[in-house]
Amino acid sequence: MFSPEGPTLRELTRQALSSVERGYDLLATKFDATPFRTPDRLLAAVADALEPLGPFDSGLDVCCGTGAGLPVLRSVCAGRVAGVDFSGGMLAEARAANPTATLVRADALALPFAPVFDLAVSFGAFGHFLPAEQRTLFTQVHASLRPGGVFAFPLPAPPRVGSAPYWTLWGFDAVMRLRNALWRPPFVMYYRTFRLADVHAGLEAAGFRTELRPLPSLGAREDGSPRCRLVVARKGLEREDAHRS
Repeated sequence: MFSPEGPTLRELTRQALSSVERGYDLLATKFDATPFRTPDRLLAAVADALEPLGPFDSGLDVCCGTGAGLPVLRSVCAGRVAGVDFSGGMLAEARAANPTATLVRADALALPFAPVFDLAVSFGAFGHFLPAEQRTLFTQVHASLRPGGVFAFPLPAPPRVGSAPYWTLWGFDAVMRLRNALWRPPFVMYYRTFRLADVHAGLEAAGFRTELRPLPSLGAREDGSPRCRLVVARKGLEREDAHRS
């Protein structure tokens, strides 16, 4: 499927009928040969956009998977680079590719870190979190950052209503909802539940100040707006946090 090195249709079906954690354990050794891996072009664009926001010491990749985003952290962080994921299989692949990184198996909704990181990133994982869980996720990342720390992630522009990509994503989400209504355990993965307005509100509620930065190397849409933006959420300094509370 997708390439000679990628999973077969049977393997993908087995994964889709598993839980999220078990599914990624099954897919881990072939994940990087699928279109689900974050493209290098996107990773490079994010690294370029993060450079002027530093300097950063330690960095955390939330839901790091096989570790594709860890080199981004290494390029902009002078100190420790860490990743967290709840799939042991994906972490094994990340460890083989990034032997110097600190890799931790944990649920992103219950991160086991003190506020020790200057930068947190995440790539392509937010579809695994239901809208009601997003604020918890953001709160956990906020608690893992030092005062003044940054949480950054790319957010593609939504496809034009009625376009082929629009109906593809709509159809995928509809199939997943039907699958989860009929089959247990559920496999949570939706493409249309992570919307900018909700994300902004959730980040603000978690204590972040947010801004959007275009990623120009990824191009523009027909109306001139960016195809993809970097969401930059900064944790307030201790004095600001105390005033907010």
